[in-house]
Amino acid sequence: MDIHELKSKFIQSRDYSTDDVNALMDFAKKAYIHNEINIKEYRLLVRELESQGAVIPENLKENSLIQNSN
Repeated sequence: MDIHELKSKFIQSRDYSTDDVNALMDFAKKAYIHNEINIKEYRLLVRELESQGAVIPENLKENSLIQNSN
């Protein structure tokens, strides 16, 4: 799956279009959690969306179970 397919699925699911990369990242995360895309597709989508400016909200980073190496 690429960004264009992700946007198409977003439109089908939500009945509106968006160019908000953070909303698309949330949508990709939900698709991964619901086994609609595999880990490889998810990682590629996240990488692409991050390159376009998507970010993980700070409050989610703070509550993460994964230690940050900073």
